[in-house]
Amino acid sequence: RVSFMNNQKQQKPTLSGQRFKTRKRDEKERFEPAQFQDCIIQGLSETGTDLEAVAKFLDASGAKLDYRRYAETLFDILVAGGMLAPGGTLADDMMRTDVCVFAAQEDLETMQAFAQVFNKLIRRYKYLEKGFEDEVKKLLLFLKGFSESERNKLAMLTGILLANGTLNASVLNSLYNENLVKEGVSAAFAVKLFKSWINEKDINAVAVSLRKVNMDNRLMELFPANKQSVEHFSKYFTEAGLKELSEYVRNQQSIGARKELQKELQEQMSRGDPFKDIILYVKEEMKKNNISEQTVVAIIWSSVMSTVEWNKKEELVAEQAIKHLKQYSPLLAAFTTQGQSELTLLLKIQEYCYDNIHFMKAFQKIVVLFYKAEVLSEEPILKWYKDAHLAKGKSVFLEQMKKFVEWLKNAEE
Repeated sequence: RVSFMNNQKQQKPTLSGQRFKTRKRDEKERFEPAQFQDCIIQGLSETGTDLEAVAKFLDASGAKLDYRRYAETLFDILVAGGMLAPGGTLADDMMRTDVCVFAAQEDLETMQAFAQVFNKLIRRYKYLEKGFEDEVKKLLLFLKGFSESERNKLAMLTGILLANGTLNASVLNSLYNENLVKEGVSAAFAVKLFKSWINEKDINAVAVSLRKVNMDNRLMELFPANKQSVEHFSKYFTEAGLKELSEYVRNQQSIGARKELQKELQEQMSRGDPFKDIILYVKEEMKKNNISEQTVVAIIWSSVMSTVEWNKKEELVAEQAIKHLKQYSPLLAAFTTQGQSELTLLLKIQEYCYDNIHFMKAFQKIVVLFYKAEVLSEEPILKWYKDAHLAKGKSVFLEQMKKFVEWLKNAEE
């Protein structure tokens, strides 16, 4: 057996040094960055400012030049006209070209044409996608090294490329760099960028892109900490002609504040905090985040209803609800000082009783309880009955309320 194994070992085939001839067109020329740069700049000087010709030249050169290795050099040239030294200045001892973003005209049309050049190049050579995103992140960190006009062009171009999906919104993380924020560079850049982005798409598309990379709630960080308020953001971007962005951020902030309020309310209720403390907290939050009484009464209602494990038997749930809501009526009464707030509460009760089938017969009992507890008054109840009710369970609830409404109409003071 041993000798057989030895035999086997001796008979193993060996690889002979056969060489495969590489086809000429598969060979990439290996250059140093400087030589690579010279080739690109030489080619661009021949195309001139005809961007169609530039795109064709770049397409053809990818077959000969090593784009994968020298992606940064390639993009530096196309944006700034030459290789960039750290900080954003052009390296002195290198060749330069005027066929680049920074030397082009500062207008949207020109930047749209340049965006097409990048689009075509990255569509043709998919592997450049990551390198291009890294390049843009780097360029944004170098903003202080560029002139105002260069920054404007880069902002417009970035906005267009974000709109057409060539770039991912995560590149904007570079704008949160402390020095750029402190000196107001980030906010000024963002104005131009969002203008061109919204011009290509709309605020809803922008919102979707920002949400995907968890940046929808971070836009206020474009300002230093002492200026990170909705008021400051809103004023700055509205004056710059971006009212829709201001409103979007205001809305985002409001949604966040409402969620936070509901969470805190439920915690306070489950701890059994005194109502006067809860009322004080809610009023401060309303003032601080500009939340309306109608919004607050809806939040309190859903918080109150979510603190209980409700009985599954219809005949018992009404009794349980009345007992529970009687306890919380002083809290609700503090936030129904306007007719509109009372109407909001009525609609919320209607919705809740319709959506939770065991509560269908409890609607009238809840309304009467709140009337007695001075949470609801006559006028909003009558308005609800006449024409302000929802379609959900309308016939059932109107029938339940019929006698009480007649009594309201006819009863003496």
